Amino acid sequence: MDFGEALHALKNGKLVRRDATAWDGTWLVLIPGSQFTIAADRPLGLAAPHLAGDGATYRPHLDLCTFCGGEATLGPWSGTDADLLAEDWIVMPDVSRTCAERGE
Repeated sequence: MDFGEALHALKNGKLVRRDATAWDGTWLVLIPGSQFTIAADRPLGLAAPHLAGDGATYRPHLDLCTFCGGEATLGPWSGTDADLLAEDWIVMPDVSRTCAERGE
């Protein structure tokens, strides 16, 4: 499928990845937006203490999830032209939902 179809799948709660060896053990997950209060003892509050106690809006975005050695790692994903134009996107089987289900 192309990236447009992959994005539609993400919006419907699926996890997607490219069907390429470089993507083994990694996939994309849609992180929903939310609102929260910045806590002084959490990463944003530690990085910007003057914001502690203020409200913040966390915008929806795509994260790249890697699961290796029993630990999930997430980080923001910005697709390359090659990724966005590829037609080898696949929906991950439910067994690979470990990362999203753990809320990481």
